[in-house]
Amino acid sequence: MQDKDLQLLTASEPLTLSEEYEMQLSWQTDEDKLTFIAISGNSIPKTIEEEVGRMIGDINLFFIFSPDIAEINMMVAENKFRRGGHGSEMLNLMMSYAVDHLNISKFSAKICNSNQPSINFFQKKKFSLESVSEVFQETSFELLSTDITPYKYSKIDYPFINSP
Repeated sequence: MQDKDLQLLTASEPLTLSEEYEMQLSWQTDEDKLTFIAISGNSIPKTIEEEVGRMIGDINLFFIFSPDIAEINMMVAENKFRRGGHGSEMLNLMMSYAVDHLNISKFSAKICNSNQPSINFFQKKKFSLESVSEVFQETSFELLSTDITPYKYSKIDYPFINSP
């Protein structure tokens, strides 16, 4: 991710594509994290080049405080995919998966105070305001798993799961 504004909004560091892949591979074996990469379209990409061209963004869970509480964060990286419902679908899929397969009972989200679009997004998704920290410039939200709407998803076999 090289977009400076996006780095600021997501508190992210710039990474090369190979660093992104390296990070994703490490997350496959790390038990306190889970990430999904969102790809546009209705079919599985046939090549890595097609995969990269269709990347929308990512959504992540962090299991820091308890195995049944997950901090969730997400990013729709490409402007052309913003405000089209992709973020809502990513959030719904991840939360449903986490409740169904990981027994998550509560989600928390921490957002940079200056990232008003994300604050609005999580409020629209019924996350409750937990706290606002001026020191860390961060707004925290939470949502109980009993308050989410179940979402249908399908398991697919993905051809590039072990790609560098």
